[in-house]
Amino acid sequence: MSFKYERIDKNNVALLVVDHQEGLFQMCRDRTPQEMKSSILAHAELAKVFGLPTVLTTSAETGQNGPLPKEIVAMHPDAPYIKRQGEVDAWDNADFRKAVEATGKKQIIIGGITTDVCTAFLALSLREAGYTVYANSDASGTFDVKTAQDANDRMRAAGVHVLSMFAIACELMRDWRNTPGAPELLPFFDKYLPEYGYLTRAHDAALVNGTPSGMPES
Repeated sequence: MSFKYERIDKNNVALLVVDHQEGLFQMCRDRTPQEMKSSILAHAELAKVFGLPTVLTTSAETGQNGPLPKEIVAMHPDAPYIKRQGEVDAWDNADFRKAVEATGKKQIIIGGITTDVCTAFLALSLREAGYTVYANSDASGTFDVKTAQDANDRMRAAGVHVLSMFAIACELMRDWRNTPGAPELLPFFDKYLPEYGYLTRAHDAALVNGTPSGMPES
C-alpha cells in the first residue's frame, strides 16, 4: 500500500477558530476546564506565531452560546469574524465559505467546540471540498471521552489528520533552526505546554550552570 506523508506547509495552510465560545465551553467535559482554556488560546496563538491566515466563526453568539473569548479576538483583530445565526456546519454559511476560500490555502488547521459537531461537520465538509484538514484534538472538546473518540474516528475515516497541538506546532516548524523556530516556539511551549516548557528551562539552566547536551528532543 502506497503512502504519501503530507506535512503541514506553513506557506499553504490557514487556521480556523470554530465556535470556541464561552457558553459552549461549558459542554467540554472530556478535559479539565484549565486544559481546555489553555488549549483553545494556544490554538489561536499558533496562527500568530506562524503568521497564518485565520478565520474566526461563532454560532448564535448573542444567545446562550456566548461570544469568543476576548483574548482570541484581541489576537486577531483583522481576521474575518463570521457570526453565524443558524448554520450548524460552518461550511453552510456563504460568508464563512468565502472567507476560507479567500485565504487561497489548500490545507486547513481546525479547532472547534464541540468535537463531534462543530469540528467534525466542518472537517468533513472541507474534505469533500478538496482541502487537506488537520484537526487540533487538544483544541476541541465535547461531552465525554467516548463521544470525542467516536468523532475522531469518523474524521480519520474521511482522511482528516487528527493531531495534538504539540504535533501541529512541530510540523509547522519542522526544524528548530527555522524561523519561526526555537526563539519563537520555546516561549510558546513554556506558556501552553508546561511539561515541555520546564524541559527547555532545564536546558537553559544547563547553559548557565552546566554542560548542555544539545537542543531538547521533540
